[in-house]
Amino acid sequence: MNFAQVNLYLLDGFKYTILIFLVTLIFALPLGLLISFCSMSKFKPLSYLSKIIVWIVRGVPLMLQIFIIFYVPGFMGNNIFAKVDNYFFLKYEIENFGRVFAVLIAFTINYACYFSEIFRGGIQSIDKGQYEACQVLGMNKIQTFNKVVLLQVVKRVVAPMSNEVITLVKDTALANCIAVSELIFQAKEIMAIAQLIWPLFYTGVFYLVFVGVLTLLFNFIEKKLSYFN
Repeated sequence: MNFAQVNLYLLDGFKYTILIFLVTLIFALPLGLLISFCSMSKFKPLSYLSKIIVWIVRGVPLMLQIFIIFYVPGFMGNNIFAKVDNYFFLKYEIENFGRVFAVLIAFTINYACYFSEIFRGGIQSIDKGQYEACQVLGMNKIQTFNKVVLLQVVKRVVAPMSNEVITLVKDTALANCIAVSELIFQAKEIMAIAQLIWPLFYTGVFYLVFVGVLTLLFNFIEKKLSYFN
């Protein structure tokens, strides 16, 4: 296996790394915002339930959550992921997508809970005087949040959010624990097939480039939001 072949093989796994990353962000960000609202709700049962869920999800390793989501339905006699496998194979000729689907669910729930705490901290850091000023101006709660609070929250959560997003890039490697063909899994396959170990270390280049691009993007966003300073 030459260098070009190794790169092609790893890129085939990198597409799943990117898929897990993007889908997790797309669904975890709004879900995290919703959970943060539930945690701050004045309706105590909803608030306590949200906080308990966040505590459990943040306290249990992500790998274990992947195992639970992927294997438990099968133990209960409803292997939904096998059905997803069959559907995607028959319709799109994509193999083992049920495993990818399980990983996407686990990652979305996990990161939504982490994002919710970041959002909650950002929202609660806004001075109460700003809410009172909006009430005096006749603005309702939705207008207050959209026009006054939201941009300030975005500014305050960019830094902690960037850390979680970069962690997400590296956490995508956990998908190989249920044989999802992401980057690390492909490198391990090369080790087994071609008896080469260097591709496993070479995967670090892919992650470094990915993280480097995200770092530049977040630096750009922080500069664009610097008018709040």
